[in-house]
Amino acid sequence: MSEALIKHFATKLIAWHGKDGRQGLPWQSIRDPYAVWVSEIMLQQTQVATVLERYPRFMKRFPTVKRLAAAPLDDVLAEWAGLGYYTRARNLHACAKQVMAEFGGKFPNDPVLLEQLKGIGRSTAGAIAAFAFHERAPILDANVKRILARLFGIEGAIQAKSVNDALWLIAKTILPKKSADMPVYTQALMDFGATWCTSRKPVCLSGEKKCPFEKECQANLSDQVLLLPRKVIKAKSPEFNCDMLLLRHGDSILLQRRPDKVIWGGLWSLPEATWSAKEKNSKPSAGNLVDLTVKELFQLVLPGEKVSSVLKSCKSIERGVEIKHIFTHRRLWMQIWHVTSSDAVKFSGDDLKWVPLRQLGKYGLPQPIKLLLQRLNLARGDDLRN
Repeated sequence: MSEALIKHFATKLIAWHGKDGRQGLPWQSIRDPYAVWVSEIMLQQTQVATVLERYPRFMKRFPTVKRLAAAPLDDVLAEWAGLGYYTRARNLHACAKQVMAEFGGKFPNDPVLLEQLKGIGRSTAGAIAAFAFHERAPILDANVKRILARLFGIEGAIQAKSVNDALWLIAKTILPKKSADMPVYTQALMDFGATWCTSRKPVCLSGEKKCPFEKECQANLSDQVLLLPRKVIKAKSPEFNCDMLLLRHGDSILLQRRPDKVIWGGLWSLPEATWSAKEKNSKPSAGNLVDLTVKELFQLVLPGEKVSSVLKSCKSIERGVEIKHIFTHRRLWMQIWHVTSSDAVKFSGDDLKWVPLRQLGKYGLPQPIKLLLQRLNLARGDDLRN
């Protein structure tokens, strides 16, 4: 590794940030570890533009770790709705409770202790420690891995443990000497990867701007910028079919709380049948079903209920729209079936609930279900805001 690059990296990066880094983000220049933590979790897997809108709203509703810990999980999920990766919201809630119970409501400044909290990994722990407590703690998110792999010419698949260990060692070695520089350095590292040393269009290949490390970057010098870091080729995302029930009674619809350890875990959605693998070259017909009777549909989506009692109030079924939703690692085709009930049938358990359309904003709904209800004119955007 270049000793000169290691020695001057932090200084040059901080200088770059003063000129070309992002300024004025709402989570910058704050030392409240709670606010830093929320921003770090929200920025995972979510575009900055989206977080700029949602972060202030979340902080207004849950301004302290105490308020977040005391809130019902449904309220947290409802506020998180639309941001995706809902495990983050459940972990936020669990972590807040953990901070209150184990640390008296105060986040520890030690990265090792931070990493023991629910939903906080090594890189996030480093970011919180650096921003809130000025600790000399490294971070290594996807953007930083890309920067370091290119700068130091690190070969091998980025998912490999040996490569990951090498990158962590570099990340620790190039930290600034002064702890007071840690907040701006850490932000600069994030910004450089997000805006300049990007995956597909880094500035060194555009010719529009001059990278401060172009003469030292091993990937640039060897014409491997787009080849590093190396990644394992992922298999094609599997596709699934699913039948969903849109059961209405008056101005209410039936919602079902999803189990915690599934996609959209903990959210309220339309009752659904078990997902089935979509056959290759088949038309996108959810469940491969052309027609269903009300009884068949209820047997698919409400297996634990007394179907016969529900059938008394529901006579007709209408095939509705089909929705395609793309997750990170899979695709889902959802066939909607419309049924109207003459009675607000009572269901056993607390995972099925009749919800008035005007109160939908109080429930965390998956984004495609929100869009469906708006598309069908069953709910306005205002109805879906809590």
